Amino acid sequence: MPKTLITTPNSKIRLKDISAEPPKGMTKAKAEKRFAVLGRELFDLQDAMWGAKVNSVLVVLQGRDSAGKDGTIKHVAGCLNPRGVSVASFGVPTAEEREHDFLWRVHKHAPRRGEFALFNRSHYEDVLVVRVHDLAPKQLWQQRYGHIRDFEELLAEHGTIVLKYFLHITKDEQEERLLEREKEAETAWKLNPNDWKERDHWDEYTEAYEDAISRTAAPHAPWTVVPANSKWYRNLVVAESIVGALRDHRKHWKKTLEDMGKAGRAGLAAYRAEISGRKKTKSRKR
Repeated sequence: MPKTLITTPNSKIRLKDISAEPPKGMTKAKAEKRFAVLGRELFDLQDAMWGAKVNSVLVVLQGRDSAGKDGTIKHVAGCLNPRGVSVASFGVPTAEEREHDFLWRVHKHAPRRGEFALFNRSHYEDVLVVRVHDLAPKQLWQQRYGHIRDFEELLAEHGTIVLKYFLHITKDEQEERLLEREKEAETAWKLNPNDWKERDHWDEYTEAYEDAISRTAAPHAPWTVVPANSKWYRNLVVAESIVGALRDHRKHWKKTLEDMGKAGRAGLAAYRAEISGRKKTKSRKR
């Protein structure tokens, strides 16, 4: 599956050198067929994780306006059992949130064991929009890279599978999507003048994304740059990546469930033996 996976801190990354298009030979029909297969596998993996409750999954989705964060969540979450799935969207901090450290509002949405959490934007906004629009001193937002690395390491140490995705679209594709929103009544509600204003900062955001990805990539919290000009291919890449990450845990989850089953059977057998003994004792007393 053509994509760019970054797991090493401070790796060099240039978004302009990464294609935002599907690879040659990949068609929408092929992608949707493969996605359907992966969706069934993802459901089964989630079911095993929910029962075992030794891991959780955090999916972080970042991307420019109209990159497809909502669409990715719609399609990927559609493969999951709603039980144990949460979606958190992070916009401009509220007054209460500004009175805490920048990770406060994020940490409380981290998934519990057995659960999936999908972030539409995330703690990375504090080294992206904050940086581009000079909303905090440079010395402050630069320190946040280290805080983010520590935060994600903490989650991983406690069993969270952290998966981060940058939905990579071109400037021309973004323009087409923004214009399309104006034409379609069903999507006009998404119209926001700020989306066009932010395009004036395309290069600044590119640099900010490249630094954020490079400085926070880690084996336990990898970044995947997803070719997202085609929505159907974007969905496939994200689904393939999540399933691939969860497969490594399947054996452990199955073993945990088997052990839980054995313990449950043993407990039930002991209970039944106890009840049987009580009945026999009552019978002898008669």
